[in-house]
Order: sequence, then structure tokens, then C-alpha cells
Amino acid sequence: MSIPKPGMPVRGSQSGAPLMAAFDLLGRRWAMGIVWQLSYGSATFRSLQNACGSISPSILNSRLKDLREAQLIERTTEGYRLTEMGEALHRLLLPFGEWSIKWAQLITPEETSRWSQLGPK
Repeated sequence: MSIPKPGMPVRGSQSGAPLMAAFDLLGRRWAMGIVWQLSYGSATFRSLQNACGSISPSILNSRLKDLREAQLIERTTEGYRLTEMGEALHRLLLPFGEWSIKWAQLITPEETSRWSQLGPK
């Protein structure tokens, strides 16, 4: 299966609006986790598998293929790393992460101290 492409029907959008195609791609199991892990720097297949915990080798391989096809990551001699577009995506995710902590504190106030530790440094 190929990655979701703008202009083609994708999950949640018959028009395939670019934003919906991106959401479809990033909504695939472990896609965001891999992007997040690679924001710390290059990683080998094995180190990504360890960092992601419960990811199976077949899912990791599939997501790496998807993210490479989407030009968000690339393979190097050191392993995998974010491309310039992947780094731009990560920068966009940082404010979303901050928003998500505020949201989590709103709907799960009993977890406030836990979530506040995850905020920006």
C-alpha cells in the first residue's frame, strides 16, 4: 500500500486535501512516535525498535518505508534521520504538544503533576 497522497481520497476526506492526507499518514500506527524519536537524532532500526518499545519489526519496517516515501525521513550511514521536511514537521508538533498537556490537565486534573513534567524545557 502506498502513502496517502494529496488530491486522492484519504481517510476522512474524499477530496484528499493536503492536511487530510498528512493526518492520514501521521495517524498510522507508530508514525508519530518514529518522527518524535528521530527528533533526538539519527537512529538505527534496532535503536528505533527499542525506543518505541512494543513496536513489531514488520510495523516499524512499514512505517519507515511510508515515512521515507513521504520524504519525512531518510536513510543514512548512521541509520534513519529526519529530512528538512521532517524537522519542520517536528517543529510544528512542539506547540501541539504544549497544547495537549494543557488539554490533559483540563480533562484529567488528578494527573496535573504528571503532565506538567512533560512540558517544554
